[in-house]
Amino acid sequence: MGSVKPGEHPEFFRFPAPEGRSRESTIVLKADGHFEHEGARVEHRKLEQAMHTWVSRHPDNGRYILTNGYDWTYFTVEDAPFFVRHLLPADDVAITDDTPVTLVLSDGTEEQLAPARVTVGADGALYASVKAAAPGGPFEAKFTRHAQTSLARFLRPDDADGERGERGEREETNSVLLNHARFVPKPRDISPEK
Repeated sequence: MGSVKPGEHPEFFRFPAPEGRSRESTIVLKADGHFEHEGARVEHRKLEQAMHTWVSRHPDNGRYILTNGYDWTYFTVEDAPFFVRHLLPADDVAITDDTPVTLVLSDGTEEQLAPARVTVGADGALYASVKAAAPGGPFEAKFTRHAQTSLARFLRPDDADGERGERGEREETNSVLLNHARFVPKPRDISPEK
């Protein structure tokens, strides 16, 4: 029988910090998806990859934390706690109107895109609601430029003649379809700890 991680203890997130340390940290997840510690970028690639897998929320207060199951600390999220790195299927696969879009997230996990749960920020960046079943979920994932540009190959023009306006005349929508559903991201809610 394997050993039990401290993180599996029901009081893990209520344990005090180790002596001489604080649960607060100077770690920041920047808006472009990289981590900084004490103002310097985390340069070690494997460490930064691991840190993306440690992102969670404290179960009592909802603040963002990094936890590896042995210890945890609060950290700051400038924009979104996860990032959409790229989309599947890959660029070299033929896309049909029924091809599902799979998001590959910054922590290495994958999940299918739910078009109705996509929002758009003031700067035009797209965000997807992800990890609904994860502890502390759902979370936001910001599309990287590459992922957002790659989304275009899944979109199709909406061939509808437009919608009826207040006076009954047709109005052009310039909308697009994603898997046969109109794709119109809603404005992003930028509440704290979103």
